[in-house]
Amino acid sequence: MKRFAPFADNVLPWLTLTTMIAALAMVFLYVPNERVQGLVQRIFYFHLPSAWNTFLGFFIVAGAGASYLWQGNRFFDLLAQAAAEIGMVFCTIVLITGSIWARPIWGVWWTWDPRLTMVVVLWTIYAAYLLLRHLGGDTEQIARYAAVLGIIGVLDIPLLHIAVRLWRGIHPKVDKMAPEMLWTLLMCTVAFLCLFTWMLWLRLRSLSLREEITTLRRQAVATA
Repeated sequence: MKRFAPFADNVLPWLTLTTMIAALAMVFLYVPNERVQGLVQRIFYFHLPSAWNTFLGFFIVAGAGASYLWQGNRFFDLLAQAAAEIGMVFCTIVLITGSIWARPIWGVWWTWDPRLTMVVVLWTIYAAYLLLRHLGGDTEQIARYAAVLGIIGVLDIPLLHIAVRLWRGIHPKVDKMAPEMLWTLLMCTVAFLCLFTWMLWLRLRSLSLREEITTLRRQAVATA
């Protein structure tokens, strides 16, 4: 963390701000309206990068959880917890932006499409993960239970894609796009990735500082 700190503290916030401003400018000033869906289609440039960040966050949870079970290094447990929280933020954004898009296009805020249903399942699994961490206490046993849940939960992501192939749904697929749309999507993806990284760093550092404070308190009590 110390090697990454100068970049994360000095460069990453400005990089996130710059790319986010560029992304917003491209979404609202550069890219044209989609021919069929019109103005509401622009929410796609926030929806899809949020979905990718969701998957990234939960894959980090699974990878860090597996590393914690294998090595017992507390850092990986903190990384898994931070990634789960950030992943849940973006997963919630996915559900909200999807509902906003669905209302004018489908005429309803929600429908139990296979892909939508699997995303809700994914959200529920990691909501349970965070509840376990919050209500179970900060113990090694709870950390191991959470690591197992985080690993199992990520299996919903490939199932999400399999479900789309097995059951026909009405969720739109990403087809060929005009160059302006493709460049806008790329810019938004970079901006959201920078935002994800910055948020993950801030939360991981917060958890690490809390861990250090807890350790110092225990040492103070032991020596008192």
